[in-house]
Amino acid sequence: MYRVWNFVTNYSLLLILGALIALVWANTDAHSYHLLVDYPLWFNDVIGTDLHHWELVLGEDAELFGHAETAKVLTAHYLVNDILMAFFFAIAGKEVWEAVILEQGSLRGKKAATPLFATAGGMFGPIAVYLGLAWLLGPAKFGEVANGWAIPTATDIAFSYLVGRLVFGAGHPAVRFLLLLAIADDAAGLIILAVFYPSGELAPVWLLLSLAAAVGVFVLFNWLPRKMDAGDQLRPRSTWVRQKLSFWPYLIAGALSWFGFAQSGLHPALGLLPIVPTLPHADRAFGIFAEAEQYLTDLLNHTEHLLKHPVEIVLFLFGLMNAGVEFSAIAEPTWLVLAGLIIGKPLGVLLFGYLGAHTFKLGLPEGMRTVDLFVIGCVAAIGFTVSLFVASVAFDPGPVQDAAKMGALLSFAAAAISLVVGKVTKVQKQPG
Repeated sequence: MYRVWNFVTNYSLLLILGALIALVWANTDAHSYHLLVDYPLWFNDVIGTDLHHWELVLGEDAELFGHAETAKVLTAHYLVNDILMAFFFAIAGKEVWEAVILEQGSLRGKKAATPLFATAGGMFGPIAVYLGLAWLLGPAKFGEVANGWAIPTATDIAFSYLVGRLVFGAGHPAVRFLLLLAIADDAAGLIILAVFYPSGELAPVWLLLSLAAAVGVFVLFNWLPRKMDAGDQLRPRSTWVRQKLSFWPYLIAGALSWFGFAQSGLHPALGLLPIVPTLPHADRAFGIFAEAEQYLTDLLNHTEHLLKHPVEIVLFLFGLMNAGVEFSAIAEPTWLVLAGLIIGKPLGVLLFGYLGAHTFKLGLPEGMRTVDLFVIGCVAAIGFTVSLFVASVAFDPGPVQDAAKMGALLSFAAAAISLVVGKVTKVQKQPG
């Protein structure tokens, strides 16, 4: 439990602090808060928000910042959401990569089959509830809010895992099931962001730059040194590359890959994902919350350890830049997001988990009941971080985006609901 709480303290409490500051600031002086969010750091023709769009968002305040005519402007919001958050998604991608590629990866083999079914339900359920309720609001409102369908599909892995252990106890098989579901949910969320929420007009040819960067850095700094060291137990070339060059070639490749994503129209926050699999990795992983994980010294884990403190600051800034919503913004999208998470996710996880476990006879972990699937769905309804991110890309800045963000913030209510449902369904807590 200490390891989990330590992780939450490191990564999520600063995020919450940033979100709380943003909420208070936006509800006491909204004007100065929005000036901070859209503050121009660099007028240029290379990266950033479209200048015309920025001027529309900032309105008359854009005149406060004199500038030469350029195509783009790098704002504080773009710096955090589109550049710095790439490191957060790289860490998420690392966990997914380990779960899929390693021989003992948690998303491989029969043990992952039922959790993957439940993950599908935890995505289709929220989408169905969100779009179904939006359709009942009428064609005009449906067209206004429909693009937010992916917001309630997200699961905040850290908070859900923490609440799951409070509900089930550290030793309950449902906790492991929940973690598998959350990791698979992250993987699906990354795909949804890439496919359905491009940041601009698609220009797929630019993805060749990302591909070339990934292949180039893998061949030159991973495969080639190992190939040249074949048969030499001292591995002098691989050792030299690790000690002298460390992560720098991969950082340069990451910058090129990020630029390729930005120019291709895909969301640039995903730009480091092609580089993650190219880093040398041990043939084992103990899992995101395992105590032993901190002792792995391969380059991929070493890089994650180096990113730990910077990503803490990034998440604080993310909360500060995205959670500044006035309480008066609560409207239909707020309730749609909440309904998708709190109603759609538990029902979806239960239905699809039941299909996987019983109809397709894939089974449940020993000691886990069918009703526990519903409780897991309640816990997984804490969307927060990724839901907040998706809301920021699903809608343009304005009332609809603010209302949807409020739904993501209020999804913390799922924690209290989970504790109550756990009591009602007579969950037997199992200490670790």
